[in-house]
Amino acid sequence: MTPFRLAVTGATGFLGAATLDLALGAKMKINALTRSPQFPRKGVTWTPGALSDRDSLERLMADADAVLHIAGVVNAPDRKGFAEGNATGTMNVVDAMRRTGVRRIVHVSSLAAREPQLSSYGWSKELAERHVMASALDWTIVRPPAIYGPGDKDILDLFRMASKGVVMLPPGGRLSVIEVSDLARLLLTLIEDRGDSLAQIYEVDDQTPGGWSHADFGRAIGMSVGRAVRTIATPRWLMNVSAVSDRMIRGRKARLTQDRVGYYCHPDWVSRPEMAPPAELWQPQVATMDGLKSTVAAYRAKGWL
Repeated sequence: MTPFRLAVTGATGFLGAATLDLALGAKMKINALTRSPQFPRKGVTWTPGALSDRDSLERLMADADAVLHIAGVVNAPDRKGFAEGNATGTMNVVDAMRRTGVRRIVHVSSLAAREPQLSSYGWSKELAERHVMASALDWTIVRPPAIYGPGDKDILDLFRMASKGVVMLPPGGRLSVIEVSDLARLLLTLIEDRGDSLAQIYEVDDQTPGGWSHADFGRAIGMSVGRAVRTIATPRWLMNVSAVSDRMIRGRKARLTQDRVGYYCHPDWVSRPEMAPPAELWQPQVATMDGLKSTVAAYRAKGWL
């Protein structure tokens, strides 16, 4: 029997790398798009290219059974950058699938797509979803909430603050979270599913009822690093000042940007239970406190914390 072959965009990122590991463990063969040279890896065919490169996308998909589209832009200098990386990039993936005859796509979006008016990022992710839904392909869209886990750098600063006893958080509100391996497992489950998941948008999380308040999640991070922490709800004006400072200090590597402030301050980033995948298809397996502690252990092993 010929092994299932999966074409993956974003395989070198945080979520993509975790998904790649699970896919190889499941004996899948992988075609993975990459902008930069990668070390050879058994079971992986690295395809040099980008979402803007028609030829490389066709090479990526030439012998694939399905496409897992993870790649996207979370930090850009302006709306045009988000549009190119998320909306146009996704449209290019869809067009390449049509040309190569690949039918199945699982597209990784974001809860931010629910509120496109809040940020250029959310606007571009919502537009990308529309391209997928209009494609006439066999699609499923997954909207993750905040993703954490070993290797993540996006919320590393929260763990570093917690290790000092203070966590500065957005103003009042609630959020959902998901551990990276749980999300990766869902994506691989969906990619081979040809049943009820077709033409569905799923919102996923750790199944904490009602999500987490920012303060409770900050305290959970404190527990994971072994500290009792003071949580501080940061007013929006101060978050904007911090975003400007972060851009000045870290440039394009800034974690807090003014665009992110727009959706960080929204009070409801809780995944809706009525949009969860069917329980018989997938359920999270990583308890959040266990996942946070594993994340801390990985950070410490790398010398990041």
